[in-house]
Amino acid sequence: MAVKMRLMRIGKTKQPVYRVVVMDGRKPRDGRYIEQIGRYDPRPDPSLVEIDNDRAVDWLGKGAQPTETVRKLLEISGAFGRHAVASGKVHTVGAAAPTETPVVTDDEVGEDAISAEINESEEE
Repeated sequence: MAVKMRLMRIGKTKQPVYRVVVMDGRKPRDGRYIEQIGRYDPRPDPSLVEIDNDRAVDWLGKGAQPTETVRKLLEISGAFGRHAVASGKVHTVGAAAPTETPVVTDDEVGEDAISAEINESEEE
């Protein structure tokens, strides 16, 4: 069975809304699906993309093939990048530990600057 991730059209005439579904690739576009993992509404600006990234990564790991449009939506939501990292196709380096910088308040800067000016004026 060829499992695909594709869009399923719902909505009224000239007002499309799509479901992102996982289904058998041999089924018709609006046929029976295995699982709905998100939705896509292209009409508002910006368009609405809601995808359950955990379920999408799970299905990609099981071998489901996304269509071109669904692949773009998965890239937008971040699921495709998570899948690439999880499968080892992309190597990531762990984030370096942040170095601690000393916190200097305005009062400390002001006192040091004033004491330096006083010392300079006394030497003259």
